[in-house]
Amino acid sequence: MRIIVTGGAGFLGLHLCDKLLEQGNEVYCVDNFITGSRENIKHLEDNPNFHFIDHDVVNAFTITQGPPIDQIYHLASPASPNKDNPQSYIAHPFETMLVNTEGTWKLCEMALKNNARLLFASTSEIYGDPLEHPQKESYRGNVSTIGPRAVYDESKRFGETIVSAFIRSKGLEGAIVRIFNTYGPRMAQDGRVVIEFVQAALVNKPFPIFGDGTQTRSFCYIDDMVNGLVAAMDKGKTGEVYNLGNPDEFTVLELAEKVKGLVNASSEVEFVQDLPEDDPKQRCSDITKAKEKLGWEPKVQLEEGLKKLIDYLQKDHA
Repeated sequence: MRIIVTGGAGFLGLHLCDKLLEQGNEVYCVDNFITGSRENIKHLEDNPNFHFIDHDVVNAFTITQGPPIDQIYHLASPASPNKDNPQSYIAHPFETMLVNTEGTWKLCEMALKNNARLLFASTSEIYGDPLEHPQKESYRGNVSTIGPRAVYDESKRFGETIVSAFIRSKGLEGAIVRIFNTYGPRMAQDGRVVIEFVQAALVNKPFPIFGDGTQTRSFCYIDDMVNGLVAAMDKGKTGEVYNLGNPDEFTVLELAEKVKGLVNASSEVEFVQDLPEDDPKQRCSDITKAKEKLGWEPKVQLEEGLKKLIDYLQKDHA
């Protein structure tokens, strides 16, 4: 098949491109490097089935050579909430809102023209600071439209609305996935908790913790997430939404202890500040629907995934 991956030079995108190429597909990676990196896709440059397009998907584009496109994975968007990260959606509020709304609109139109199937990568952030736990797809969220995270949360919510409207009114074939915390080798070192803790442990620095560390997260290993994306594209019912994440829930303090033990570090916990505004206190995916309808569930447990990430990063510190 001929497949477009927007945001293909980002963390999720590069692993997805690898997977799709392994399956024998022809892949068009579209990215403008606001948060992605050319280094992420350098290993694919000599693959004849891989094509890179330096482009902002807020603006329409066409692929003129060859038959129509079969599938579009729309992953393009800044995703880090870290205000100190120059690649975060806090640093790029307008680009974030545009790519998830106007960009999504343009890609829906492109999918219709090509009779292609579209998968929109939404986020668990649309649930906000949830009052339902764990979160099912039917939960409508507890969100702020004006807080610092709203440029991401609300544009993803509107992106879902755009895709759903194209499905109902225009006959678009497509589905939506809500992605929960994902980690693994080659992830951006952007201050998100897993990479932050592993990096700290490798040099025996303190684990920086916001709040009291009792806030919970569930962590999905990248290989599992990529398999979930492919399953949702290939098996997902048009118009449906699927949570993709690991349902095993851990407090931030428990994560710190696991990383410390695996690295055999002397790092200690350091409480650096209160929880950021609108930061969720609980986040855990109910993946019953994905298990039943897609035949998908994570296989890699947290300890195994952390070992793989630690091994990868230790090579950089060797």
